[in-house]
Amino acid sequence: MSKNIVLMYISEISGHHSATIAIEKAIHSISPSAKILNINAFNYTNPITEKVINRLYMSVIKATPHVWDFLYDNPAIVKNVEKIKQAIHKFNSPKFKALFDKYKPDAVCCTQAFPCGMVADYKKNYGIDIPLIAVLTDYVPHSFWVYDDINYYVVPSDEVGQRLIAKGVDPQKIKSFGIPFEHKFNQPFSKQAVRHKLGLAENTFTALVMGGGQGLGPIKTIIKSLDKTAADLQQIVVCGTNKKLHKSLQKKIKKLNKKVLLYGYANNVSELMSAADIIITKPGGITTAEALAKKLPMVIVKPIPGQEANNTAYLIAKKAAIKIDDPDEVGAAVSEILANPEKFSAMTESVSKIAKPNASLDVAELLLNPSHV
Repeated sequence: MSKNIVLMYISEISGHHSATIAIEKAIHSISPSAKILNINAFNYTNPITEKVINRLYMSVIKATPHVWDFLYDNPAIVKNVEKIKQAIHKFNSPKFKALFDKYKPDAVCCTQAFPCGMVADYKKNYGIDIPLIAVLTDYVPHSFWVYDDINYYVVPSDEVGQRLIAKGVDPQKIKSFGIPFEHKFNQPFSKQAVRHKLGLAENTFTALVMGGGQGLGPIKTIIKSLDKTAADLQQIVVCGTNKKLHKSLQKKIKKLNKKVLLYGYANNVSELMSAADIIITKPGGITTAEALAKKLPMVIVKPIPGQEANNTAYLIAKKAAIKIDDPDEVGAAVSEILANPEKFSAMTESVSKIAKPNASLDVAELLLNPSHV
């Protein structure tokens, strides 16, 4: 009998959405007949509010990141917004009832705390026993994830599981599967063959520079810093949806000394990671999981306070990444790594140790057979 699965995320260009896409593909690889509804829960329940909040979030992150640092998992904030959260959930419950009455899901999976909380409260208010799986895509769990009516928590690491347990979650609910990403990132590639295909020098050290799906961060400065270094290297730069950045770089890279392969929004990130020796990026959860699967050491530049800063702390503790506070120093840091093969080899080995390549398939199996776990 085919299963009905509902996947929920918020924000179209986000790691939350990338994770649900990866889970959807994994489910269909195991059970082609499964019916999957993959929806933006915020847009479904509050389409106008979604646009306002997304714009507000991006404005805060770009202009005053310290404000987000204050808000992120602040116990006082969590306590003060509890009544507001309950009111929003109560308002949205009829919409979820209509959706679930029509679709009759065998399991629901949420990759962000907001829809997960709404579904958990819906289950509680209506007395419905739908298996609800929370999938965390960052390496530190905030308190908005904690609900009694969540059946399982899929976490990136054992450390995240322990932090949830410390917040009161039943240890039996924790599944340390990792962060779901598309299985194509596990496919082996010949580095030289991919570089040849892309028009890059086959035997030159290659740095992949990314700023997440939205092309955030000091990418221009990073490119300039790498170009100044005496090290023999070439760059792949991905601008994401940042069209302004892409247009600006199209003019600037012609004047650089080193080879730069420039992309806007790239659909071949798996291929680009295969061509690279190192990745210089924001440590979003999905990008991190993909890079770990590709065995790429990470250079993290000015992570956003909150989840990215926490992801950075985890990766540094595991010796899989280094953090650079001044983007002008990226070139020097990469040169130092190149001059120290043993350090680079140790970072690569550390990356391999914490990679969880089967996360998407493990989540898919859990959703298809939640009662068998």
